[in-house]
Amino acid sequence: MGSMFKVMLVDDEVTILEGFKRLFDWEAYGCIVVCEACDGVMAVNQARTYQPDIIIMDINIPVMSGLEALRLIREQNRDCACIIVSGYDEFEYCREALRLQITDYILKPVDFSEFGKVIENIKLRLIQSKCRNVEEHGDKLVFQLAAWLSRHLAEDISLQSIAEEFHLNSSYISQLFKNELGMKYHDYLTKLRMDKAKTLLASTGKSISEIAGEVGFRDYRVFTKVFKNVEGESPSVFRNGFRGSGDERQQS
Repeated sequence: MGSMFKVMLVDDEVTILEGFKRLFDWEAYGCIVVCEACDGVMAVNQARTYQPDIIIMDINIPVMSGLEALRLIREQNRDCACIIVSGYDEFEYCREALRLQITDYILKPVDFSEFGKVIENIKLRLIQSKCRNVEEHGDKLVFQLAAWLSRHLAEDISLQSIAEEFHLNSSYISQLFKNELGMKYHDYLTKLRMDKAKTLLASTGKSISEIAGEVGFRDYRVFTKVFKNVEGESPSVFRNGFRGSGDERQQS
């Protein structure tokens, strides 16, 4: 199992559980399914036993609802990431999910090609959370490396430069990221940069060129190309879409 992210699946439909296990390549994303549950009470007990990093939960399950189960799970494990998978596209469910700090809310049937992006983003958030508490993980070199990357995103960071900074072999660092985080070093750095870029696009009025520089790209055209490859749309389209969604929320 190593340092793979632990996943718990919760749904009362066996076909859904089997679909998640068989139709998605968890190992390729640095994850492993450690347990599953078919009702809310079982989910709470399994979460207590296995302490999963990621919980994928249906809302409409027997004995205890998914949201109620997540409330109890949150009391014992506040660091886990929770994804609601539901057939209900209703505001009340979404609002309650947000109150419980649910990481994502996706509708059935699940598009597994898109689901991979959800998992990658969640992994990044989990890693960043651990980096913010790096003092607690002093024996975990990979979190020290990841925290250093977060502080130096504006710089021209190469695998060799971080190897020299930490007096380590670059091949060793590359293997460390793959083994401990389930991601290649370059892929992790790119996701980290794109995550910060999305935050800046959504929350500031800085130009695309300025944002490109803040996340380590000297040429905004290269930044735009990478952003589109990773996120599926250009930075300007992402910014306009985010602002449009915000306007809709304010009007509702």
